Amino acid sequence: MNEQLNLGTRLRSMSVRPLLMSLMLLALSLGTASAQMFTDVVKWTQSVEEVSPTERILVFKASIEEGWHLYGTKMPENGPQATMLVIDKLIGAELSGELTASRAPIEHYDKQFEMTLNYYEGEVELRQRLTITDAAAFSLVGGIRYMVCNDENCLPPTTWDFTLGAASASEAQAEAGATPSALSTPSGSSADLWTPVIEELKHFGDANQAQANSSLIMIFVYGFLGGLVALLTPCVWPMIPMTVSFFLKRTKDRSKGVRDAVTYGLSIIGIYLVLGLAITAIFGASALNSLATHAVFNILFFLLLVFFAISFFGAFEIVLPAKWTNKMDQKADSTTGFLSILFMAFTLALVSFSCTGPIIGTLLVEASTKGEMLGPAIGMLGFSIALALPFALFAIFPSMLQSLPQSGGWLNSVKVVLAFLELALSLKFLSVADQAYSWGILDREVFLSLWIVIFALLGLYLLGKLRFPHDSPTEKTSITGLFLGIISMAFAVYMIPGLWGAPLKAISAFSPLPSTQDFSLYDGAVHAKFDDYESGMEYARKNNKPVLIDFSGYGCVNCREMETSVWSNPEVKDILEQDYVLITLMVDDKRDLPEVLTVQENGSTVKLRTIGDKWSYLQRVKFGSNAQPYYIGLDTKGKPITPSRGHDKDVSRYIDFLRSGLKTFGAQQSK
Repeated sequence: MNEQLNLGTRLRSMSVRPLLMSLMLLALSLGTASAQMFTDVVKWTQSVEEVSPTERILVFKASIEEGWHLYGTKMPENGPQATMLVIDKLIGAELSGELTASRAPIEHYDKQFEMTLNYYEGEVELRQRLTITDAAAFSLVGGIRYMVCNDENCLPPTTWDFTLGAASASEAQAEAGATPSALSTPSGSSADLWTPVIEELKHFGDANQAQANSSLIMIFVYGFLGGLVALLTPCVWPMIPMTVSFFLKRTKDRSKGVRDAVTYGLSIIGIYLVLGLAITAIFGASALNSLATHAVFNILFFLLLVFFAISFFGAFEIVLPAKWTNKMDQKADSTTGFLSILFMAFTLALVSFSCTGPIIGTLLVEASTKGEMLGPAIGMLGFSIALALPFALFAIFPSMLQSLPQSGGWLNSVKVVLAFLELALSLKFLSVADQAYSWGILDREVFLSLWIVIFALLGLYLLGKLRFPHDSPTEKTSITGLFLGIISMAFAVYMIPGLWGAPLKAISAFSPLPSTQDFSLYDGAVHAKFDDYESGMEYARKNNKPVLIDFSGYGCVNCREMETSVWSNPEVKDILEQDYVLITLMVDDKRDLPEVLTVQENGSTVKLRTIGDKWSYLQRVKFGSNAQPYYIGLDTKGKPITPSRGHDKDVSRYIDFLRSGLKTFGAQQSK
């Protein structure tokens, strides 16, 4: 035990390691977000409070499903749909004041809209005052129009209808000028084009018809990668052979030594798993998500990462209070059996915290932003398994210890390399704050310029052209350093065209919006030929061409990401513009329809007031989905020629998706 304690003392005097978690963040562009059918995301109830004979208050209570948020009653111009009171008919009363909420909304900066938005989570009450002018004749027909989003999807604006007063629901609909239809097709539309094709999509093996959520798996993977990174830190790497040797030497029974080392590994897993569960229990995923998108938090995280990076470059060292680890050392010495091993695991956690803390902190933030309640716990599970695995593995196969590289100057080189990466990552957080406060100091070209310089300097360091205070003297560049230097320099060169507007898809999740760039030569956007379903289908019929329906939204971040990352591909762009009739339908289009349409959906009467309502209804009824982006290929009769497709930035798969539709359409024509 003393040998291990001496190692812990030496480790506390070593400089800490940076966030290699930034490597995972550079790969953190999640794959497919399935276009699913989300129902009952918000449940509404309505009541009336009578203040006086001439004044009443309408109270609308919204219960919002966990992970989703309801936009507030005040939205900036060109922002998402604000929650609002819609009046179809009001008799015997007048509105007094505006619709107000029972509590202040949560505010955050939305990078897609480039503006600060506000929303509610959990439960909220909305109140509207009425002045009664004729109590006997009082009648109100209307609804609450609202829009909800989560971290991956935004649902189109929806209206929850209600009726109050003397008029019955059917009388109110008649007086509002809308007669319920026996068909699920809006008046004036072709019934064939609106016929549901959900069964046909199932025969296609449509993956979007089955709810699939791989976010927890991805969180586990990122946690596991973070644990592998932590193993390379100066606080953990030297401890692997030391600790395993200790367990094997403390008893002559090798099987018992292996058992103790495995128990040690399981104890490490238990400690970090409890940490993840505690974070979830104390804060909850929603609270951590709000923190992660808050401007002040991003400023603090930027400063923290820069602080660590300066330390990792060798300017100063950071050590934990020695009394913490000393106390755990004493507990491990004074106990026996499982408790002794557990305290040894605690000692490892404390000794290595100065190196693993930044990785753990970033992992918890990233896990919480995925909208999963168990995200932090799953992330910690993956992290701890990777961290504990070598201790158990080398205990079972001790001869493998001889193949481990010895501790030395290479650990400091790893530390400096990761300091460069951490410095680059910090700019991402500063970018969020910069946009939140409209400082304009970190536009896209400024951000890219800094990244180009950082990765060019990293390349020079890897090639041995830069040295830092704690680096070991070297006369030659290693082969590994040569290839890593080439990669870093090539990445810096790759970003240079971005200064003139190139999309740089590899870092689109990190760089500021292209709209923040002052000068751009790029013009590769795809524009839909039609924004009306019936008109586009009629054009396709006359020209005998297949159709690609793009259900999108002005507030759909994933839609914009698909347009910039996938549609900008020359081959995809050519197919969309030459081989298909592209129809983009905005489900959050706020323009009013010429008249309110009343349709039947799932046995209920639904009013379609806006153009977006109409397209959202089409997506729900015809295709059984209400999440965007949603892509589906159709023939000229409105029948599917492809399975549907959602958010997936894999260009080759998207090309295969488009070509499969063309092949199916061609086979139909040949018949």
